[in-house]
Amino acid sequence: MEPESLRRVYELLHAAYGPQQWWPGDTRFEIMVGAVLTQNTAWINVERAIVNLEASGALSLEGVLALSAEALAELIRPAGYFNVKARRLLNLCHFIRQQGGEQRLADRQTDALRPALLEVNGVGPETADDILLYAFERPVFVIDAYTRRIFSRLGMISGDEPYEHLRQGFQQGLGPDVALYNEYHGLIVSHAKQACAKRPLCDDCCLRGECGFTTSHRISSLQNRGK
Repeated sequence: MEPESLRRVYELLHAAYGPQQWWPGDTRFEIMVGAVLTQNTAWINVERAIVNLEASGALSLEGVLALSAEALAELIRPAGYFNVKARRLLNLCHFIRQQGGEQRLADRQTDALRPALLEVNGVGPETADDILLYAFERPVFVIDAYTRRIFSRLGMISGDEPYEHLRQGFQQGLGPDVALYNEYHGLIVSHAKQACAKRPLCDDCCLRGECGFTTSHRISSLQNRGK
């Protein structure tokens, strides 16, 4: 991907939405929990689950590990798929403890930490990269469904490329910049929710001047109205 195009999209999004200050989380551990719980659900549901964990005194490594899978699942029920996510969260917590704790993980180089995270059952590339970028402040770009949607509509990707291909493409185009990656991902999420939804609001889109999808979508809409 062309660096100039990636920067242009970022500048337009930032001008439209302002600083995003992601990830929502007060501690490194809370960010890691959120990265697991946000799989296949809206963030508001994750917040409810985290509130439950905090209220029960379980929003810590030892707090989670003290719970049975059933008890943890009940606390995180608002996040959906709670039985599966309880097992995944316990897997991650066991991994953190086995590795010597958060600080030991923070001391590891990214090219060693990322493969280790991906070995944890239930931690896929997007979850691992959420953890790396937001909890450990590593220059790893997160690719999610919103990224694929927006940039395929812009014509910059096809949208079905392998995860690693897209991640490397963004990182090579933007250069290693934790703060930029952090803001960019947050802006992508905001734009996908507010304008570039499954049914896009092209007239309200700050990227409409860069986007061929806007024209094709408008033509399609007019044709459908004429039927």
